Amino acid sequence: MAPHGSSCEGDKNHDDTPEMGLQYSLYSKIDKDNLECLNEVSEGSGKLVFKQWEDRLNFTEYVESDADEELLFNIPFSGNVKLKGIIVVGEDAGSHPSKMRLFKNRPHMTFDDVNAPAEQEFELHTDITGTLEYATKVVLFSSVHHLTIHFPSNFGSDQTRIYYIGLKGEFTEAHRHGVTICTYEARPNVYDHKNPLEDNVSHQIQ
Repeated sequence: MAPHGSSCEGDKNHDDTPEMGLQYSLYSKIDKDNLECLNEVSEGSGKLVFKQWEDRLNFTEYVESDADEELLFNIPFSGNVKLKGIIVVGEDAGSHPSKMRLFKNRPHMTFDDVNAPAEQEFELHTDITGTLEYATKVVLFSSVHHLTIHFPSNFGSDQTRIYYIGLKGEFTEAHRHGVTICTYEARPNVYDHKNPLEDNVSHQIQ
């Protein structure tokens, strides 16, 4: 783990307090049914690492990469998120991810797409207690309905293992009434929009 007070971009240490559980509650706003994790050994295991703060050190649930060290998460939210921070818990070993890349609002990314420039990248440090937070550039992540996280490498192992991914931020419900309003206003009352041309045509016929 990086020394306390290190100046690595975007990271800072946090103590374990009840407030952290409230701040890291965005896991409950993830559309788990449509969450994808590519290159996971066990199907569906990628969903297990998005859990409540109090369970972040439950090492019985984890995701592990399959063919190589890469993992790719496609994370849809049930509304809009202002993402402020991320915590990644792994092992104190070579399987801990060493780099993290974030993409905003690009659903269903694959490993063929990850060569595109990311919105933000982090060099990770080994964190087995969940106290090292990586702060995002909020201006870039102020309206996120889909987040993609790419872990391209680890500290030397053939496989990457992650126990917890914590997402910190603010959540706003999606506005679902907009379509109804548009539909209503797209059907104007004929009598309110009487075409003067029709009057002229009628008059001439008479």
